[in-house]
Amino acid sequence: MIAFVAALLLAQAQPVPAAEAQPAPAPQPAAAAPAQENAAPAAAAPAAHEEAAPAALEKSEKAEPEEEKGSIAEHIFHHVQDEVVVPIGFWAGARYIRLDITKHVINMWIAAGILLIVVGLGARKRALVPKGGYNLLETFVMFVRDEISVKNIGHHADLYTKYLCSAFFFILFMNLTSLLPIPAVGGFPGISAATGNISVTVVLALFTFVLTQIAGMRAQGAAGYWLHLVPSGVPKALWPLMFLIEFFGLFTKPFALTVRLFANMVAGHIVIFFLIALMLFIVVGPQWIGGSLFISPVSVGFSLGIFMLELFVALVQAYVFTMLSALFIGMTQHAH
Repeated sequence: MIAFVAALLLAQAQPVPAAEAQPAPAPQPAAAAPAQENAAPAAAAPAAHEEAAPAALEKSEKAEPEEEKGSIAEHIFHHVQDEVVVPIGFWAGARYIRLDITKHVINMWIAAGILLIVVGLGARKRALVPKGGYNLLETFVMFVRDEISVKNIGHHADLYTKYLCSAFFFILFMNLTSLLPIPAVGGFPGISAATGNISVTVVLALFTFVLTQIAGMRAQGAAGYWLHLVPSGVPKALWPLMFLIEFFGLFTKPFALTVRLFANMVAGHIVIFFLIALMLFIVVGPQWIGGSLFISPVSVGFSLGIFMLELFVALVQAYVFTMLSALFIGMTQHAH
């Protein structure tokens, strides 16, 4: 992946050729020519010079956006941002509803497909003494059940362990597949971090938010859950104000889930690309020596280190999202 991205960055860093046309010196009129013939070249030279000046200015103005378009920053953010692959939509009255298939949607499908294959193969042969892939899968499931679900939710943990396992594995596989070195080839948009799209993290956080409210109403009753938002012992005069504060405080929890997952995944990928781009700027950067390209070991070492850190972050962010979801559900199981 490092070699591929480096090649793309080097292609973007090619020097822009200088302007081919150079302004020609004004023609000198002949002294022996008639006055009318001398006047024509003399008048044509300034006119030609005036026409060439706006053309050169316009060419220089056009060259600047092209240079900005091919800059390293533009190239990096292009890999992080989402893009439409198959436009799909329909009209609902006067409003056009867009259901486009984007790069991140395809990446979610890939992650879900790999997840189903891995889980299906791992759970194919169950045994009293687990081994191989089934042993690894069972270890993760038991960790989510015992260390996350039971410890944060309590007696009703079994009702929500399935959702927590689904969220954990889906986010984990989306994070891991975003690190695969698969470029955009033949119409395929390439691999990018779907969890680096705030729309994806918002939807995941909304799933937790809705399930949290359902869990609270199931444990305390539909009316009791909303009445118990305000802690006991609050004076009656402050009860309406505290209810509004607690009610709007419910929405800070999905906001925290959204921003935490989105920011960490985007930041990690941007850092990797920028460290790779350092090979174009540092003193010991890429140099052509004897027909071979020597790339800075400093930049490659930093990029490899951040890449290995991203593997760890992929697991940590899946754990943090699952743990916070279990914590929010557990907070609704008892009145304040």
